[in-house]
Amino acid sequence: MATIILLTISNIFMTIAWYGHLKYRNSPLWLAILVSWLIASLEYCFQVPANRIGYGQFNGAQLKTIQEVITLIVFAAFSVIYLKEPLKWNYLVGFAFMVMAVFFVFKKF
Repeated sequence: MATIILLTISNIFMTIAWYGHLKYRNSPLWLAILVSWLIASLEYCFQVPANRIGYGQFNGAQLKTIQEVITLIVFAAFSVIYLKEPLKWNYLVGFAFMVMAVFFVFKKF
């Protein structure tokens, strides 16, 4: 559970770093880059421990799959709440395919 929590926190920071500046398009690009890098450095403080703790319980492919699903969930919420963009049906279908990928990655064949 610690891995999931840490990955979620890291993804919140990374989503803000990558997309938070989009509402401030009038600010200088160098400032957006600098602030994004500062936020992203916080992301690493959660991402690295998450992978260290999780590796062994999960393999590398499973850790990456968990991270991607969390990224989609965090981004979907961020885009609706912060960017005020609609969550369209085709996005949800695409996300559903990603969830199916989770099944195949975690299934023991």
